[in-house]
Parts: sequence; C-alpha cells; structure tokens
Amino acid sequence: TLRSSRAMAAEEAEAERPRTGKNKYRRAKPWDHDGIDHWKQEEWNEGDMAGGPLLEESSFATLFPKYREKYLREVWPMVTRALQKAGIGCELNLIEGSMTVKTTRKTWDPYSILKARDVIKLLARSVPAPQALKALEDNVACDIIKIGGLVRNKDRFVKRRQRLVGPDGSTLKALELLTGCYVLVQGNTVSAMGPHKGIKQVRKVVIDCMENIHPIYNIKTLMIKRELAKDPTLANQSWDRFLPRFQKRNVKRRKPQKVRDTAARTYTPFPPAQQPSKVDMQLESGEYFLSAEQKESLKQLEKTQTAARKSAAKRAAHEAELEAPRESSRRGKKRARASED
Repeated sequence: TLRSSRAMAAEEAEAERPRTGKNKYRRAKPWDHDGIDHWKQEEWNEGDMAGGPLLEESSFATLFPKYREKYLREVWPMVTRALQKAGIGCELNLIEGSMTVKTTRKTWDPYSILKARDVIKLLARSVPAPQALKALEDNVACDIIKIGGLVRNKDRFVKRRQRLVGPDGSTLKALELLTGCYVLVQGNTVSAMGPHKGIKQVRKVVIDCMENIHPIYNIKTLMIKRELAKDPTLANQSWDRFLPRFQKRNVKRRKPQKVRDTAARTYTPFPPAQQPSKVDMQLESGEYFLSAEQKESLKQLEKTQTAARKSAAKRAAHEAELEAPRESSRRGKKRARASED
C-alpha cells in the first residue's frame, strides 16, 4: 500500500508538472499498456456487426486474360458458393473479360470485400481456384509482386525469372518451405499467399533475384534464421554474428588481345600523308564553286543514276530466275536416238 500511494503521488506530481516542448500535447492512454498484444487478430463472427447491414455498396473489378476464360467458366460456381458464405456477390463478364465482387445486405464482415478482391486478383494470375479461395481465411494474406518493369532486357529478364524457379522448381519449393507461403510465378508477376511475415520474405527474395542477387543467398540466410529461432536463449539477442555476409564482386572480363601481323609492315620514319579534307575534295572536283541550286540538281542526278542501277540489277536477277535450265548432254543424245529410231 505504501508503494502504491507513492506511485500515485508520483503520477499526480507528473500530471501537475507543466508540459513543454514535445510533451506539450501528449495525453495519458489508460487503455494502452504493455500487456496488450497489438498483433493479435481478434475473431469476427457472424452477428458481431452491431450497426446492422452495410448502407453503401462497395465493389471491385479486375480483368483476366483470354486464356483463363475456359477455366474460370468451369470453377465459377465453386467461387460463387464460397463468396456467398461471407455474403459477397460476384459476377463473371465474359464479354468484357472481367470479374466483379460487391457487398450485399447479407455481408456480415466489412473486411470480407477486400478478401474477395484478393481472390479475383489471384484467379486472374493463374492461381488455382481451391488455392485462391484460401485467401478468404483470416490468417492468410496475399501479395502480387510485379516484376515486369524491374529488368529492361527481355532475355536477361527471362533468365532471372527462371533462376527464381530453379531446376525442376527446386528453388521455388525451398522458398515455399522456409516461408510457409504458396508462390506462383506467372508471366510478369509473382503471386504469394501465406502469413504476413512469410510474404515479406518472399517479396525480398523476388526483388533481389530481379536485381541479380541469386535466391540461394537469401534461402541460406532464412535457413540459418529458422535454426536460430529454435533456441530460446537467443530470442532477445542480435543474430548478426551468425548470419553470412555476402559481398558483391564485379569481376571484369579480360578482352581478347588483338595480335597484329607486323611482318608485312615496313618501318618508315616519316609520318603518313595527311588525308584531304572535305573542302579539298570539293575544290578538286569543282563542286566548291557551284551554287546551291546546282548542288541540289547534282544530288538529284546521282540519286536517279543510283536508282536506275539498282532497278537494272533487280530486273536482271528476276529475268535470270525465269530462264529455263539447260538440259544435260546425255538427255539430248537419248532424245536424238529416239527420234532416229
């Protein structure tokens, strides 16, 4: 009791002390204390929305490629049933090539419309429908990483994307096991589904791979962190001393040395003769003293002559193709004998 009274007296003295500087507008927050877990996800059940049904309709739409039309038409009844459980309406427009989700009067979770938006985005990026519908769960998040604009060269982009997949998909499988996420590489995007922490790790690995950092380095770091997390004594310590430090080394490639043949060259102490300039060549040909109109007519004459030469060469090549091939001497002799008989 003595300690509590002293603590209360200290709090009152702190409250009466004039606030200056950055503490001027700070207020006490009795509802926020160290015992609260801010990352805990509270469960939301049907009937928890005390304000009644939603007043305004919210909707999201996304386009899908032409090659996904047949598959989406087959699985759309399953998607509709799954979204109806959360009170979300959906529409598949095959004319525009779009999918739309919207809230209804039966929607009992305000956040479910954002989950439904993620579902149609994943379906458009070639994620199978049973896997995409897992995004409706509370503990599953998703992220679509755009990698199309990270590398300009098309060939280099294809090589780095294949490096992310690995031989027979081994690199991608190792990344899925370490992060606990589902990862799909499709075209210019990488789709990831799983916990928030795993999605953050997947994004880092993908972007580093597109920036020419091999995924095996990040996978090795994740494996070491996974083993260190099992030791409770290292929970409040820095892990920097255990993690590998990879240094980027740019090794310059040696250019092949050109070997010049000096046997045919003869040594002379005199420098080479100076090349004539453009003005000297015009003076020599007489073009320097011509007027602008005469120069233009001379250019036109040269163009006409060049075109005539090219057309004549093309005509000769065309006529050569139309000439009949010469018959061999043996065939000629056989025909002559047949005519004599």
